[in-house]
Amino acid sequence: MNWYIDLVKTYPILTAMVQFAILGTFGDIISKWIIEKKIFLPYTYLTLILKMLEWAVIAVTIKYAFVGFHGFVDILIEHKMLPELNIFTKSFAISSSMNLQYGPFLVIFHRFLDNLISKKNNWEKIDKGMLSLLWFWIPAHTITFMLPKPFQIGLAAIFSVVLGIILGFYNKQNIKSN
Repeated sequence: MNWYIDLVKTYPILTAMVQFAILGTFGDIISKWIIEKKIFLPYTYLTLILKMLEWAVIAVTIKYAFVGFHGFVDILIEHKMLPELNIFTKSFAISSSMNLQYGPFLVIFHRFLDNLISKKNNWEKIDKGMLSLLWFWIPAHTITFMLPKPFQIGLAAIFSVVLGIILGFYNKQNIKSN
């Protein structure tokens, strides 16, 4: 485990990019598998590479948001704009502030990149992505921010797989009901 911690501390941006490129793309693949009921590569090789690049770019913004919003909450506490917080309440404050301020940008940016890759102009159900900030990402990142810093991005990348699975089942249900 020490090799992982050392690697993440030495190369924080690069390791975030790699973790999200692999796990975020895997979440997209699983979601497609669930919707289409086919276990095969649901994307062309070019699309797969573009999706990995998409997730790598997104990871850079996520890593900066993780560091920045941790500092944001620390400064609010220092200036007595928030009370002293325990690990849970501080993690909740970081998660809430990040997902309510940076989260909408990320949802829109992610959809924009998806649209570029698919060569479509699909903004349908963007509200569902926004709502996921409340019901999924705030609780998920509250747990994430309770971990030591070297493990936070890795868990967030794993949560992107979990959300891919949830959305795959949700979208499958929506297809059946239409």
